[in-house]
Amino acid sequence: MKVCGFTFIRNAQKFDFPVVEAINSVLPVCDHFIVAVGKSEDNTRQMIQNISPEKITIIDTVWNDSLKKGGEVYADETNKAFAAIPDEFDWCFYIQGDEVLHEKYLEEVHKSMLKNLNRKEVEGLLFGFRHFYGTFDFVGDCRHWYRNEIRVVRNDKTIQSYRDAQGFRKNGEKLKVVPVNAEIYHYGWVRHPRFMQEKVESVKLFYDGISQTDAEKKATEHEFNYSGEYDALARFDGTHPKVMLERIKRLNWQVDIDLNKINMNLKYRILYKIEKWFGVRLFEYRNYKLLKNLAE
Repeated sequence: MKVCGFTFIRNAQKFDFPVVEAINSVLPVCDHFIVAVGKSEDNTRQMIQNISPEKITIIDTVWNDSLKKGGEVYADETNKAFAAIPDEFDWCFYIQGDEVLHEKYLEEVHKSMLKNLNRKEVEGLLFGFRHFYGTFDFVGDCRHWYRNEIRVVRNDKTIQSYRDAQGFRKNGEKLKVVPVNAEIYHYGWVRHPRFMQEKVESVKLFYDGISQTDAEKKATEHEFNYSGEYDALARFDGTHPKVMLERIKRLNWQVDIDLNKINMNLKYRILYKIEKWFGVRLFEYRNYKLLKNLAE
């Protein structure tokens, strides 16, 4: 069994992406790794080059400025990296620049890939997600945050990144996947408020189609207000991946979080309560078709 990781990134230093930690977190289960590095305004390419030169291949890309709606450019860049993976690899491990796999899951992920290698009906592996918010001490606790998504796929080039690169589709159809007992830690909403505001405005370029000038102007006017932007949060009482510990030590901002706050309309407040009482998320969007795992 051969595994190739892949991702895309641009302006990692400028927007404080933990992309080095992201790549390092999955490298132990990857034989090789492909990174699509977009033309950047900082040292992103050098950062990637320094991780593991013998194991990482960089493909230089230019983001398509015409893809400025709904985050399409992220899927486009993901597909560039995926297309560069040679045919010799069986599985492809996708990790985004603000996602990290805890080392405690490495053995389980490798085991699941091996176990399903010859099950041709299995097109991908489904991971759970924890979405951190504000600081490394809090996680999203409502249906606003997706609970599961595909992060390992077959090396089948009819599979393509979907919409804004959240998941994947095959010839436009949902992938058939099995769950793996592992979680991806998403740190996209944990940055210094200044970096967070710059990142938010930058993202709007590729979702809302606003101009570069407007985005830069708004980014410099104020810092991101974490305290006023969440629906519901919970305190995180677990451990972070080892690759993140140095970054966490540098944490130098405070966020005023009220764990009793539930900022939702009546419909979502009811659904939230049902989920808390019965452990069921009604009407959950699923970008996949779930298959059963084989018995041990």
